[in-house]
Amino acid sequence: MRIAVTGSIATDHLMTFPGKFADQLIPDQLHRVSLSFLVDELEIRRGGIAANICFGMGCLGQRPILVGAVGDDFGDYRSWLERHGVDSSGVYVSDVHHTARFLCTTDEDHNQIASFYAGAMSEARNIDLAALGDLDLVVVSPNDPEAMLRHTDECRTRGIPFAADPSQQLARMEGEDVRRLIDGAAYLFTNEYEKALAEQKTGWSDGEILGRVGVRVTTLGPKGVVIDRVGEEGLHVPAAPEEGKVDPTGVGDAFRAGFLSATSWGLSLERAAQVGNLIAAHALESAGCQEYTLAGGRFIERLTHAYGDEAAADVAPHLT
Repeated sequence: MRIAVTGSIATDHLMTFPGKFADQLIPDQLHRVSLSFLVDELEIRRGGIAANICFGMGCLGQRPILVGAVGDDFGDYRSWLERHGVDSSGVYVSDVHHTARFLCTTDEDHNQIASFYAGAMSEARNIDLAALGDLDLVVVSPNDPEAMLRHTDECRTRGIPFAADPSQQLARMEGEDVRRLIDGAAYLFTNEYEKALAEQKTGWSDGEILGRVGVRVTTLGPKGVVIDRVGEEGLHVPAAPEEGKVDPTGVGDAFRAGFLSATSWGLSLERAAQVGNLIAAHALESAGCQEYTLAGGRFIERLTHAYGDEAAADVAPHLT
């Protein structure tokens, strides 16, 4: 399958606060917060949702097409992604803006406070998917809102199946635009909070949204994932056991990488969720969104432990 992943491409500046944000917040003063957190660590990592998804897919032997906008400072990052199996031919280079920046501080309870500078991402609306040739699936992940709408509309016009992954952009988009992003999607990815927010923003009920998409995938953090389809009982897939918790940034992106790779192999939705959950565990165990490695034998060993011999037997032939 030729899968194009549209969305943000960014550099992540990840910091660690040796305390709890909650201890610094005064409930009756939240309307005038002025806080500075002295952090112990700073890691500068490659990130951006589309790039993170593509990295994970590349590690699984896929050749995803990354689609997004960057600055002329993208050269080293491009080389890194291409070494990991990512096709960067769909990347648009801005003449005036830097590549986007994500700045995130994580406390000892893994709560996060983050800011995002869009930079070149604001020019992603200039990208025409038609230039990429024939596509089997387009993932519309968080990006410049106008770009997200353009890519979604283009998929509908050209009859290309698309996966809606609005994520944090739900908070800033109006209901009409959220409806445009969701309606007709082959897949809809959200977490539990985003699922409720999508219902509030669109004015559609849980059942109405489900009736407008092919497959709805709701991630539940440590509780795993639920997959829903019209007329079928919801499928709950528990999370894969992790070997430690280092950094939650990019865990959802890793899940999507595994899920999309497994569906492109022709595996069932249950298997896709299992692969996604295990990639997510790898991401959680690493500092940074693209720092994990997938060793074939060890990956299958962990998959067997988490989901059984049959799951491992279905997945193993597809790993390279």
